[in-house]
Amino acid sequence: MTTVRLAVLGDSIGYGIGATRPADTLGPGLVRDLEGVGRPAECRVFAVSGARSADLARQVTAAVPWRPHVAVVVVGANDLTRFVPPEVAAGLLGDAVRRLRDAGAEVVVAPAPDLSVVPHVPPAVRPVVLSASTRMRAAQIRATLAEGGHVADADGATTAAFAADAALFSRDLFHPSSAGYAVILRTLAPAVRAAASRH
Repeated sequence: MTTVRLAVLGDSIGYGIGATRPADTLGPGLVRDLEGVGRPAECRVFAVSGARSADLARQVTAAVPWRPHVAVVVVGANDLTRFVPPEVAAGLLGDAVRRLRDAGAEVVVAPAPDLSVVPHVPPAVRPVVLSASTRMRAAQIRATLAEGGHVADADGATTAAFAADAALFSRDLFHPSSAGYAVILRTLAPAVRAAASRH
């Protein structure tokens, strides 16, 4: 059986900032999940902490020679904090998805998180942050689907979990904790399994 080559691209969540152990981050967690359903897998992480959608082009250039079967892209939070217009960020994401698809990869995108649930966001501005996050996610979903990618957590199910449990945030109260990564993994894993089944 083919060993699934899994590439993780994007920002600090793809990289794993906030997790207590490397094993708790997305790449290793997705490899374990695939192996648990009988698919041997290996992972390379091309994600960079602080990355925006504009940085995806470089990551794709680095990832494509490895010929990944599945590429997971987690991006959008830094576009939101830097006030990048949603259509601009989504256009750059769409370009990345298209290049990865052209290279033969199935692409799973985890769109921007809802930053309004971040604990240090003042309550008075949360409606504005929620609106911006919603617009960003919608634009990213459209761009991903238009280029033949797949969307994980399209309904934002992780948002409710993070809003309800502060332990899902790491000590910086921005990035996920290991428990938070476990929640994100539960939303990503089914889409990654389905993508891997196409190889």
